Amino acid sequence: MDEIFLLYKKFKKSIKECQRAFANVPKNEYFYELCYCLLTPATKAENALQATNLLKKKNFFELGFDPVEILRGTEIGNNSTKKFYIRFHNTKSKRLLAARQIWEQIIEILESKISSFEKREFLVAMVDGFGFKEASHFLRNIGYRDFAILDRHILKNLNRYGIISGDVKISSPKKYLEIEKLFFEFAHSIGIPPSDLDLLFWAKETGYVLK
Repeated sequence: MDEIFLLYKKFKKSIKECQRAFANVPKNEYFYELCYCLLTPATKAENALQATNLLKKKNFFELGFDPVEILRGTEIGNNSTKKFYIRFHNTKSKRLLAARQIWEQIIEILESKISSFEKREFLVAMVDGFGFKEASHFLRNIGYRDFAILDRHILKNLNRYGIISGDVKISSPKKYLEIEKLFFEFAHSIGIPPSDLDLLFWAKETGYVLK
């Protein structure tokens, strides 16, 4: 556990700054946070973030153009193609357009008085490309602190500290919730807020804190 606490001391300030940024995302930015979370699977987070910023710059939400050239990288010139390349860009382009079409319904869910866990379930059901990980990621990035984003970095560290075995796979929503519960129990047992531990494990593997 000494390793965790030393890393927490190192990254705590950045983690808290990141969480403050999540809590203060304006509602008119929510759509692009959703875009980012649709782009991150199987793609480097930095690439997804840069592609999202370009979508925003080109007013994708307002104009509704086919974003495939941006996701492929050709929109900004051949020299930068690899830098911005998004894997499965054709599928993800369709998902971005589909999410734009149902954005009013998504906002209704977010503004409703149902629990955050119910909101997550609705998002998983509504948004093409969202499983529990992606829906949790999106909600975390707009200020919710109730979830764990069980990506490979989190699972690797849960295995490292003996919380799960190395051959555990998230094969269903039930399994996701089961491991999420274990994550929260572990966080509480060592006295680090779960929302902090999530970002800490990411920073432990990458060397920096990123949404």
